[in-house]
Amino acid sequence: MDFRAEAPESRTIKDAKRRSLIASGVGNALEWFDWNLYGTFSVYLAANAFDSGDPASGLLATLAVFAVGFVARPIGGLVFGRLSDRLGRRSVMVLTMCLLAGGSVAMAAMPTYDHVGVWASVFLLVVRLVQGLAHGGEAGVSYTYAAELAPPEKRGLWSCMPFVASTIGLMAATASAATLSGLLDPADMTAWGWRVGFAFGGVLGLFALYLRRNSVETDVFMDTTGQEALAKTPARPMNWRSALRAGVLIVLLSVGTNISFYAWISFAPTNAISGHGMHANAAFTVSLLAQGLIILLLPLLGMASDRFGRKPLVLAQGLLMVVLAFPIANMVSDAPWTLFVALVLGQLVWACVGAIYPAVVAEQVPTRIRATIVGFVVSLSVAIFGGTAPYLNTWLDSLGKSWIFNAYIMALGVVVVVGGLLIRETKGIDLRELDARHEDSPRAEYAGRVS
Repeated sequence: MDFRAEAPESRTIKDAKRRSLIASGVGNALEWFDWNLYGTFSVYLAANAFDSGDPASGLLATLAVFAVGFVARPIGGLVFGRLSDRLGRRSVMVLTMCLLAGGSVAMAAMPTYDHVGVWASVFLLVVRLVQGLAHGGEAGVSYTYAAELAPPEKRGLWSCMPFVASTIGLMAATASAATLSGLLDPADMTAWGWRVGFAFGGVLGLFALYLRRNSVETDVFMDTTGQEALAKTPARPMNWRSALRAGVLIVLLSVGTNISFYAWISFAPTNAISGHGMHANAAFTVSLLAQGLIILLLPLLGMASDRFGRKPLVLAQGLLMVVLAFPIANMVSDAPWTLFVALVLGQLVWACVGAIYPAVVAEQVPTRIRATIVGFVVSLSVAIFGGTAPYLNTWLDSLGKSWIFNAYIMALGVVVVVGGLLIRETKGIDLRELDARHEDSPRAEYAGRVS
């Protein structure tokens, strides 16, 4: 059967899918707004959730909680991913959005160390763990949803939506920090100003929840597993060989995106402020300007992958990590323009795979286990290579051995190159055709003809 020969979709169906993609993107914006606001406001959180008598220790403790939040992400990816593979993408995205919105409100209402002592630290830890569960589920399911919703010939372009939305969420977090730090003096910013950003995240979450209620389910899910789920038939056992191979490939494809984002984008303003003495408002403003450029680049790279393939962009990211690791780290000073240049270069490296990340990881896994594997492995990779990056960078810098961290980034760049060499080219191929290649199934005969 030639899946690409199916009848064309009506305009109504296409419009419904586009609206659903936008609804998913709004949720991604909240996910990254909230997650990165924590990193951006880590200096202020340290002063409120921990003993203010030792600012350096408080900052490290706050970053440790940031890393601990990532521990819950793989669990969330596994649990919510499995639910999504049985019940559908749409229903689970509504559930994760409820948790994300609730987490933002909880952060805005966090008690301080001066009022409740160590319980403030405990509260922060619990909220981050719950948010980690939601983020793990949200990432895996939304990436899967974007890739499955897209037309095969435009999957690279459509799949840039989660990260376009994520960048908008990151910009909103940075803009909040820049605006608040510009309007408020440092004392007010530390006392209550940071809470405003998290409160705004709660409002954004309610809006995203409203939009997602009317999203459509993906065709490939309904064709492959949806009818079985609706009929409440027992799920087929997972093909562990296929799952393991897919998981290894996703890790190889993920390490560069994770480390470049958290080391060179998310944590960059805080590092410039605390490590190089840059004024907070200047650092946040420069970061906002640099992030605006990447929104224009992501769709272009997505379209490029639909024309030239996924492999060239993956290989480009790995090579750029090797070449730019030391220059990006060493160019930042207390001058805002140095941070701007470093951010632009770091975002370019990240965008090579970030623009097509949902597509390239979804294409490695069969539909009936896609959200489970993508959610778990992507979140595990983020926890190992992303969540630890700010702490590891800060710790090594405090020891005067920041070069080790840069060498570590270079080594991960080599890993990405290996991943780019190992994956098969998948641009333009219907996901149901890829299913036939991934698994022993009724489509096995077709798989033999297309492989």
